[in-house]
Amino acid sequence: MNKKYGWMMKRMWQTILLTATFFLFALNAQAQNTIEAVTGSLQGGVEVVKIDFTQPLEVEPVGFSILSPARVALDFPGIDNAMGRTTLDINQGNLRSVTVLQAGGRSRVVLNLKQVAPYKTKLQGKSLLVMLEPVPVATLTATATPVFAEGSSRDTLPLKDLDFRRGDEDTGRVVVTLPNNQVGVDIRQQGQTLVVEFMKSSLPEGMRRRLDVTDFGTPVQTVAIFEVGDRVRVVVEPRGQWVHSAYQSDDQFVIEVKPLKIDPSKLTQGQGYNGQKLSLNFQSIEVRSLLQVIADFTNFNIITSDSVTGTVTLRLQDVPWDQALDIILQAKGLAMRKTDNVILIAPKEELIAKEKLELEAKAAALNLEPVRTQSFQMNYAKAAEVATQLMGKGIGDRTTGRILSLRGNATADARTNILFVTDVSSRLEEVQQLIQKLDIAVRQVMIEVRIVEATDNFGKSLGVKFGATDQRAQNGGDGGYQIAGDNRIVFGTSYSNSVASSGGGGVVDTTSNFVNMPASNAFGTPATFAVSIFSAVANRFLNLEISALEAESKGRVVSSPRVVTADGKKASIRQGEQIPYQVCGQNGCTTEFKDANLRLEVTPQITPEGTIIMDLDVSKDTRGENTNAGPAINQKNIVTQVLVDNGGTVVIGGIFELEETNDETKVPFFGDLPGVGNLFKNRARTQNKKELLVFVTPRVITERTGAR
Repeated sequence: MNKKYGWMMKRMWQTILLTATFFLFALNAQAQNTIEAVTGSLQGGVEVVKIDFTQPLEVEPVGFSILSPARVALDFPGIDNAMGRTTLDINQGNLRSVTVLQAGGRSRVVLNLKQVAPYKTKLQGKSLLVMLEPVPVATLTATATPVFAEGSSRDTLPLKDLDFRRGDEDTGRVVVTLPNNQVGVDIRQQGQTLVVEFMKSSLPEGMRRRLDVTDFGTPVQTVAIFEVGDRVRVVVEPRGQWVHSAYQSDDQFVIEVKPLKIDPSKLTQGQGYNGQKLSLNFQSIEVRSLLQVIADFTNFNIITSDSVTGTVTLRLQDVPWDQALDIILQAKGLAMRKTDNVILIAPKEELIAKEKLELEAKAAALNLEPVRTQSFQMNYAKAAEVATQLMGKGIGDRTTGRILSLRGNATADARTNILFVTDVSSRLEEVQQLIQKLDIAVRQVMIEVRIVEATDNFGKSLGVKFGATDQRAQNGGDGGYQIAGDNRIVFGTSYSNSVASSGGGGVVDTTSNFVNMPASNAFGTPATFAVSIFSAVANRFLNLEISALEAESKGRVVSSPRVVTADGKKASIRQGEQIPYQVCGQNGCTTEFKDANLRLEVTPQITPEGTIIMDLDVSKDTRGENTNAGPAINQKNIVTQVLVDNGGTVVIGGIFELEETNDETKVPFFGDLPGVGNLFKNRARTQNKKELLVFVTPRVITERTGAR
């Protein structure tokens, strides 16, 4: 009986314990809220996502949106996933699928969308309704390829030119000259290369090439152009991190490849804010909690100082997350420091004080660090000049531009061109890196100048001689016509005073002319044409002589000085003579000399793009007119600065002179008679042209050029 009673009591206590355990488990399950189901439906044109829970939610969850890829994320702290799976494919309207993730005592429901859309949440019993606003029906299923022209021409036209240039901020620029502005262009990125295709185009044989542009110092390494069917394809191969842009101006298509400079202190690389966009809407949320939300979104490790406190209210819609973080920090007077993927956030004063202490500690350690001496053999640079750069310049009681520490020193041996530097190890490493950049061979430039002086002189002259001769005087008779008494008009005969007064015979003068205006012989010997009319009865001659001259003279003088100099070094070359002249003063006259030279002074500078900037001073002085003090000097001089391509030629200056003269000499009254007046005139016309041109051609001397 006692055994049976004891067994019954044992069974009763076991039943009570099992019942209590069951009720405790049921109470615990009732206290833990879970997600039971997620469904999607379309209600009145609005997409609704319904999330069912085991218990009603007290407040609406915290959520944010992502622009690319399009997502909406909702966080549910203290809620588990009881659906038995994490992904549900819905594919209805704008909703692709729903993903439920669980970690750290909370669940996150992610709505994967086809396109970003605003959303609203609403509590309904034990369910949460997420309503997505409708989006336009016409959505982009793929990224559109930029087309600059549709290519209206059906004919295949050849491209004109392909060129590569270096722009600002190490930008590589590929310039393609099109046959017209109607060529269709397709540009796309394939992996780490850019592919540009020109529709309905062909490629001339001389343009099929592959350019190695590594030496330009841009992200672009090679540019290849070739023909594929009825298209021309240009393949640009950059390296590193870069971004590209393209534009067309009339018949020129330009592809620019710009390097992305990595700034380790920035949250996202590139210009401005480039983080994924999110939406935040909080009322009086703690700053530390808000920073935790951003940390979960960005996968950055955020360390928040204990002194970061307070709350913030904000509403941000589709804002890059790095901009949102910057806004929060500015609003609360905070600052950040980024190291790899770890972000330290603290008040500005705290970070500044911490950095100050670190710098003071480094300075103290630098003063205690032992120094050592290291020698550097200079190959191209002068050791004394490098030592001066390392030591800096002294201005008053301070030194500027010093690279070495206060304990460092640099000395140079001029005989061996060796530089000795004494400093701490860290500064010696910096000096070594600096010397590697400074101790390089300087490129050389050959500058050739051609001074061309051209003259073109033209002269034309027309004149006449008109006279008469009386042959009777040559035969011992009386020449001329007697007027009254012994007075006569004589042709070609001149009488002495005694003979003329007595009326006797005379002496023949065959040079007598009524009009004596022959052509000018300033340009040479004129050509003449003479006619004589003879009267046998009267023994008289009538003489007419016409003289004319047309002369033309052309000349050219070419002077070509050339000089070779290093990049950035001034060079000068001259050739000429010293002309003496008299200088008179109180102590008498002395002879001094003045230079009349052909002179070239130039200072070239090679730009990173390969072009050459030159400061030029070109002059050509020649001997001029003679004066009482000595010869004058004709000067021709030009001073300018010009930018020229390597191997290109440019006209830097020129002078043009034109002198025209028209002279006419005539006998009064007779020269004005129509027709006959030409026998009493002399005409001369001259035209002198002088032209001076100065050409400059710079060439960078390469190893191949020097070997020649």
